[in-house]
Amino acid sequence: MPVILRKEYNVLHKKGGCLPKLPVEDKLYITLKYLLEYRTMDSIAAEYSACKGTICLAIQWVENTPAADGAFALPGKKKLKRKSESIQYIVVDVTESPINRPKKNQKDYYSGKKTAHAENAGHNGAEQPANYRRTGGQRQRA
Repeated sequence: MPVILRKEYNVLHKKGGCLPKLPVEDKLYITLKYLLEYRTMDSIAAEYSACKGTICLAIQWVENTPAADGAFALPGKKKLKRKSESIQYIVVDVTESPINRPKKNQKDYYSGKKTAHAENAGHNGAEQPANYRRTGGQRQRA
């Protein structure tokens, strides 16, 4: 795998350009840490003194490069559906990952307005004089 990554790196930087923030071997090692140890990108970024975006791009590059080369291509659905003697097990990663979703009854409480809570309530916490009226968020004398 390092040979494939190094070959693709040389193709990308044949004409020169900016030096990468991380060498190819570090990118591979970062990807393995991310996939095998379930570490966050933030913790890996802190270890390598890089930003989270650099780590994310490195992981994506290492994941996509061998697949594009064809050396590490997985079999397609049709081949997996056919009965085969060589495939003994199929492993599926079912790791839980939290997803932030709205509560089921949130629509009952949310009208869609994007104004401040105090304006929705009709007052800003202080008592208003009787001769003030509200028009479009601005107070004017009646």
